[in-house]
Amino acid sequence: MTTLAKSVLVPHSAATMFALVDDVERYPEFLPWCPSAKVVERTEAITRARIDIGYHGVASHITTLNRKQAPERMDLELVEGPFKRFHGQWRFVPLGDAGCRVELSLDYSLSGASINIVLRPVLTRVLETLVDRFVERANALA
Repeated sequence: MTTLAKSVLVPHSAATMFALVDDVERYPEFLPWCPSAKVVERTEAITRARIDIGYHGVASHITTLNRKQAPERMDLELVEGPFKRFHGQWRFVPLGDAGCRVELSLDYSLSGASINIVLRPVLTRVLETLVDRFVERANALA
C-alpha cells in the first residue's frame, strides 16, 4: 500500500477550496492529465464522479464516491478503477482571514502486477501534483 499526504497553506477560504475540489466538471480545464470528467450523481452529501486520466500515452480512469461535509472535508471512496484499494480525504482547515490549510491524504494499492508496472509512475505523478494544481486554479480565479 502507498500512502500520500500533502498539506499547504493558501490565502483562500475553506469554502472556496472545497468548491474547487467538488467542481469535478471543470477538472479538464486545469488538470493537464484529465481529458474528461463526468459527475454521475451529486447531492449536498455526496458527489459520485468519473475522472479520466491520460498521461504520456497511458490512459485509465477512476470513479469515486465522495462523502462531503462542506466546507471542512470530503472523504473519497473507490467505486471503479485500477486500484485494489483506494481511500482518501480532503480537509480544509480555516485559518481566519489568512485563508486555510488544504490537506490531502490517500492510501492506495493497484490491482495487479502488470497494472502496477504501467500505472504506478503515472498515478504517482498525478497524485503528487494534485494539491498544487488546485492551488494554482484558486490563485488564477482569485
